[in-house]
Amino acid sequence: MSLPETSHPPLDPDATTAPHSTIQFGRLAIVVAILIIVGLVIGFVPRWHQHNVLLTEIAELATPTVNVTSPTPGQAVPGLLLPGEIKPIIEASIYARASGYVKRWLVDIGTSVEEGQLLAELDTPEINQELAQARAELDQATAQLNLAKISAARWANLVKTASVSAQENADKDGDYKLKTAAMEAALANVHRLEELKSFARVTAPFAGTITARGIDVGDLVATNSTKELFHLDQTRTLRVYVRVPQSLARSIAPGQAAEVTIPELPKRAFPAKVVRTAGAMTTDSRTLLTELELDNSKAELLAGCYAQVRFIGAKLDAALTLPATTIIFRAEGTQVGVVNGTDTVELRSIKIGRDFGPIIEIIDGVQPTDHVILNPSDSLVNGAKVHIAEPPGNQATK
Repeated sequence: MSLPETSHPPLDPDATTAPHSTIQFGRLAIVVAILIIVGLVIGFVPRWHQHNVLLTEIAELATPTVNVTSPTPGQAVPGLLLPGEIKPIIEASIYARASGYVKRWLVDIGTSVEEGQLLAELDTPEINQELAQARAELDQATAQLNLAKISAARWANLVKTASVSAQENADKDGDYKLKTAAMEAALANVHRLEELKSFARVTAPFAGTITARGIDVGDLVATNSTKELFHLDQTRTLRVYVRVPQSLARSIAPGQAAEVTIPELPKRAFPAKVVRTAGAMTTDSRTLLTELELDNSKAELLAGCYAQVRFIGAKLDAALTLPATTIIFRAEGTQVGVVNGTDTVELRSIKIGRDFGPIIEIIDGVQPTDHVILNPSDSLVNGAKVHIAEPPGNQATK
């Protein structure tokens, strides 16, 4: 017995390939999308990198690059030589104390004189006349005093017998006292003119050497004139004045030994000692005025000479120094540019000391750890950003 045949519907080829085509299309779309994304990334990243590099370069070009150095201590020179001025221990300008004419002079420049020695004589005719008049007035006052004394004594006796009144006796006694005062005034005037007459003899107030003569025979001199007759110096002992810088001032004390040299005798050193200091710094130069005494009994040194002084045992505090190319001169004063830890410029005012040419001593305003800009530009301002080109140590050694 045969089974009946089962009939099946015919297969549709489009229906069987549709799901497979959809899957392939989706995969293709994903691949294309990935390729597009990769292409975009590949094209964008270099551009973005180049943009960032360009911005970085622009920022770096906008930020100036500077070389810096650090302040270094100057070399402490032992026995620092300081300029000094030699002056006499005592000096005096001799002026006229009496008006008159120069009758004669007895000493000239370079003459050694003793105390009280006659230097010149003046002819004083006016004082002579005034003295003669004063003596005559004294004689007149003395005569009047004698008469008043006799009258006062006589009236004193008469009043006892009631021959004169007490009022008359008092008048005579008062007249006697008045004449006494007049005589004393006349005597004082005579003494004044005699003292003034004595000034016609010009004498030396102390022993020394005549270093200037400003008169000649016949010259008119007056008490109110500024004309100097003689100049007298005592040079057996000399004073030496030195202005000690602030860095050395604390090492100077009275009694300290020193050596004095002069250019004309370079191989000679004359011993001296500090006798006193001003006790305060001079505000304009920041120096301490110091006075030394120097024995000159052999007359080897001349007053008024330029000298150099070396203080024995004085220790000089080494100040910081900077190259001269770091200094900025502006209306605000002397400044330097310092780069801080954030590469920012800070303009600082400084006080400078001695100038050694390429190196300048800095008294105040910087520290050894500061980074100071070399060759700063005129446009440098506070707060500017900079790059440091080389370490400070490399620049400091150049």
